[in-house]
Amino acid sequence: MKIHSTTPILRIFDEAKAREFYVGFLGFTVDWEHRFEPGLPIYLQVTRDGCTLHLSEHHGDCSPGAAMRIQVENIEELHAELSAKQYKYARPALHDTPWGTRDMSVHDPFGNCLTFTSAISS
Repeated sequence: MKIHSTTPILRIFDEAKAREFYVGFLGFTVDWEHRFEPGLPIYLQVTRDGCTLHLSEHHGDCSPGAAMRIQVENIEELHAELSAKQYKYARPALHDTPWGTRDMSVHDPFGNCLTFTSAISS
């Protein structure tokens, strides 16, 4: 038996704002999107490197306000990339935790918190 990685589903309320944040700011790519018919809520998958997220406007899929931790190899590089974008709704900072990680948290426009994390090199 083998347990594989998870794919979190995050609640969104506005497709344009979700694309601005996840694609424009965080640098994810839209892999696919689905609607049952035009005008109905969207469900889409975004990825960046090894991180896959599902974003859903469907009220029954999940609740807003989720929190998650995403492993990154070089958090300082990601921090520099995001800082250079001067995104008006988020200016994330790096901070070291007592358990030996360097973290950077960003909140999406829908109340979800994504904390990017790397082990601190000794």
